[in-house]
Amino acid sequence: MSDPIYAGVELGGTKCVVIVARGPDDVLDRTVIPTTTPEETLGAIEAALLESQSAHGFVALGIASFGPVDLDETSASYGHIVRTSKPGWSDTDVARRLERTTGVPMAFDTDVNGAALSEMRWGAGRGMQDFAYITIGTGIGVGLIVNGKPTRGFAHSELGHIRPARLPGDDFAGCCPYHGDCAEGLASGPALKARLGGRSFDDAPEDDPLWETTAWTIAQVCHMIVCAAAPRAIALGGGVMDRQPHLLDRVNQMLAESLNGYMLLPGGRDYVRPPGLGSNAGPLGAIALAMSASGQTSA
Repeated sequence: MSDPIYAGVELGGTKCVVIVARGPDDVLDRTVIPTTTPEETLGAIEAALLESQSAHGFVALGIASFGPVDLDETSASYGHIVRTSKPGWSDTDVARRLERTTGVPMAFDTDVNGAALSEMRWGAGRGMQDFAYITIGTGIGVGLIVNGKPTRGFAHSELGHIRPARLPGDDFAGCCPYHGDCAEGLASGPALKARLGGRSFDDAPEDDPLWETTAWTIAQVCHMIVCAAAPRAIALGGGVMDRQPHLLDRVNQMLAESLNGYMLLPGGRDYVRPPGLGSNAGPLGAIALAMSASGQTSA
């Protein structure tokens, strides 16, 4: 018998990906849908899922969504995107709606937790039970897995919104609408553009002081993660890292300097590493969630 087929939906702030696959090396369908209004976007996702279900069938559905989202299964708003800065999307039912559409077992989590789980199955965190995935792009998101499971409390973690120690001399006010100079307000893609007066950060050479402050901020996020959860490794992805890979060495160096010998990192300068799945970590995160919904716990 062939391996089971799974469906995944990655909801992003600018685009969504519907993927049907047996695993990372056997993708049967992949559809990219622009993120517009909730009704238009979710309607297109439903149509893509139903078409793939008719063509291939699938045993479970995984949904990895931008947030914040409600992950409390006892809550009346479980599976909803809750308060978000994306216009029109606050209080949108995502998970239960797509579950009803497909009629298969469903698992729902944040996009970054999904990416972390996919990296643990097939990528940079393979074989680990404690792992973190950071994405630096339109925002800063962190997927944190402890003892094999995403961290949970009254809400999912929002580690991109910690307020880091500032690099001396950096007086940028930050651009987060909620917190100003939190990590996301200092080092996300929009923050970098604001620091450059509206210019693209692609125009900044590697020796631009911008990258010193950016690497410092990311290293401070890593410092907090290490002290709080001590994951075996941290993967650092997203659009900013894809386009500025020189940041990786700087982050590892600054993290070691920030810890100052107090905690010895496994892997040394490879502790913070690129994602093994690259830009596929997000969509495959939805497939990893679908596998968990069907009861498959190993790669």
